[in-house]
Amino acid sequence: MTAGAMSVGIEIDDDGLARVTLRRGEAGNAIDLDMARGLLDTARICAREAVRAVLLTGEGESFCVGGDLREFSRLSGEALEKHLTAVTDALHDALRTFAAGDAPVVAAVQGAVAGAGIGLAAAADVTLAADNASFTAAYTGIGYSPDAGVSWFLPRLVGHKRALDLLLTNRRIPAAEAADIGLVSRVVAHDRLAAEAERTAEALRGGPTAAFGATRRLVAAGLTADLGPHLDREARALAAAAASDAGREGVAAFLGKRAPDFTRVPPSS
Repeated sequence: MTAGAMSVGIEIDDDGLARVTLRRGEAGNAIDLDMARGLLDTARICAREAVRAVLLTGEGESFCVGGDLREFSRLSGEALEKHLTAVTDALHDALRTFAAGDAPVVAAVQGAVAGAGIGLAAAADVTLAADNASFTAAYTGIGYSPDAGVSWFLPRLVGHKRALDLLLTNRRIPAAEAADIGLVSRVVAHDRLAAEAERTAEALRGGPTAAFGATRRLVAAGLTADLGPHLDREARALAAAAASDAGREGVAAFLGKRAPDFTRVPPSS
């Protein structure tokens, strides 16, 4: 299945793995209005299809260099404000839609990752970085402030002080440092990135999708929740998971000393 020829492509295989690809490699996958809307379209497709996992990649040498400054520079004043509002509205709705689903998101990033590209990488549940990747916030270097959830994700991933350091100085950090501070999950050799990302996404595709979704929501809520209410939320989620088809399959497989087959269970079960 494909969303057609546009700046963001999506293919969903029969087993429920959605491969979402940024297709402006010649422009560093800079996010223009068309790409922002394409990301929203693909997020909505994933939400309504039986998607079990999402793999996000970018064509070309760089994963995503941020917003398309060439497009933005052609506008000024109120027209520019309206245009950027349209871009960020679509991009932010895409991030919300991916976050609201059960399917875990794996991002594979290489080369330059800047601005909103950091937001896309940070929003993924598992982010693999090639050893040639580098990261820079870039926003304040051109007089902009962050978008794409960067000012929300960075403090939570790397801490308040490190986030401000990255956002205010725009220093470029290599993949190894990004892993050390928690911006990415792990670093792999650039010639192994595609294979490792595919292996990771395939493993998640075969997992208990509804339980993954509950876990994603619990972790997100736990960042700001008080302990008492959060423990209650955990208890309700665990009880629902245990009573589900996936929970019963998991326990039966464990007791039967076999590998569970969660692919027989619908993603919403």
